[in-house]
Amino acid sequence: MRLAWLCHPATVVATVVLLLNDHLLKHAHPGFVTGKLSDVAGLVVAPALVALVLARRADLAATLTTGALFTLVKTTETGAQAASHLWTLLAGPSRVLADPTDLLALPALALAWWVRGRTLGPRPRPQPGRWRPVAERWRVVAGAPLAVVAVTATSAYALPSAAVAVRVEGERVVVLTDLLQAGDSVTGLVSADGGRTWREEAVTVPGAGPSPGAGHTRPTEAMSAACVPFQPRRCYRVVPGPPAVEQSDDGGATWHPSWELSEGRTEVLVRTYPNADRSSLRPRGLAVQPRPGGHVVVVACGAAGIVVRDVSGGWRLVGWPVEGTAPPLTDPVHGERGAAGAFALAVLLGALGTGMRRLHTPYTLLAVLGCGGLYHTAAHGFTDRSWIGVDPLALALGGAATLLGVVGCLSLAAAGRARRRALLVGLAGGPLAFAAAYAPFHGWARGTPDSYGGAVALAACLSVAVLAAATATVARLAATRVSRRAAEHGPDDYLAGSSTSSPT
Repeated sequence: MRLAWLCHPATVVATVVLLLNDHLLKHAHPGFVTGKLSDVAGLVVAPALVALVLARRADLAATLTTGALFTLVKTTETGAQAASHLWTLLAGPSRVLADPTDLLALPALALAWWVRGRTLGPRPRPQPGRWRPVAERWRVVAGAPLAVVAVTATSAYALPSAAVAVRVEGERVVVLTDLLQAGDSVTGLVSADGGRTWREEAVTVPGAGPSPGAGHTRPTEAMSAACVPFQPRRCYRVVPGPPAVEQSDDGGATWHPSWELSEGRTEVLVRTYPNADRSSLRPRGLAVQPRPGGHVVVVACGAAGIVVRDVSGGWRLVGWPVEGTAPPLTDPVHGERGAAGAFALAVLLGALGTGMRRLHTPYTLLAVLGCGGLYHTAAHGFTDRSWIGVDPLALALGGAATLLGVVGCLSLAAAGRARRRALLVGLAGGPLAFAAAYAPFHGWARGTPDSYGGAVALAACLSVAVLAAATATVARLAATRVSRRAAEHGPDDYLAGSSTSSPT
């Protein structure tokens, strides 16, 4: 049996160890041992799994392929990135790091090969009984999926939740995050050009210990104020409370605002990072570094990431500049986009309904069902909080309501002999309605306008304008149709003469 290798007790034990280590032990005791234990267990399970997709008697090729791919992933950044993308596709957000020390686990392939050899001996003759074949079949049915889940659904990749401190190391500026790596290291963002470009690096922080959140460290002591080297009268400090930095030009005697995050940008960030609130966006620490032509100020701004003042004096919110280090993100205006889609569908179906000669009541009910289903699908069916990216129940209910409403409206429109020009008005007005309702919020999420209230007012005005234009167009078409019909029948004019009114 080709599955005997995968269902051998040693392989099953390695599968269970892999699951427990990735989802329990790594969170409780992160470090060298738990990190390498997953590699060892994975190398025992993976060759047996790879052998299933290769030709018969390709066990050696499966083992060598596993070792080669493992070496490529652990020794090259290209291999690690490719593995990260593949695992993200299979099991949700994941990240594989290139770590040559993981090659210490390669001898586990010898154990996998030994297990394979144990499965090649003469199989015992089956004993009479109806339950033994059933038991073997169920062992295969349970063992194969369990191995697939263990290898692909590794522990979720931990991401930083906040930038907590900044320090200057010669020409480098290092921003420390709250994500713990091996030993006393945390994930750091490093810049050697005054904050223009950044890269990720493990940074040693003596005494950094795990916090109650898995993989995250306790708050790091940070500098809340600093002066410019060789210019002691120019100082900066973070403000306790709102995301802001103050500046002093007299050595700290008086302070005035130098940078602050507006109310609109604060709301966008709170919506963007689902685990953030206003208190988590406050600056945690800053550092000042002299640079040619002036100085730069780098601020660790909690969940908002990094804020930089360049040598020209301009401030900018850099955020999380390195791909793969940003906290989990959500679309800050996904609800508004769903409402805009429902409004666009309402305009389209409404214009089509005005051209119907009958069946208006059931058409209206189905149109409301379709618009409501579309809004529910857009607002609740797709969620960044789920590892598969969707809410199956909300997606099924909303999609069914949308499909039923739209198909029902089209059927009734055909039965009610809806006019073609009304359909053309709907097809033109629908996209315009969506743009009018959604564009202001899309602009707000990117900084223009800054106020959410301003985006609401602008969206309302544009939506009313589109709705009025569509209504006026439909009314004009109706009036034109009535005039054309009257012209076709002609007036019943007495002077034109008739058989009963002709003069004698």
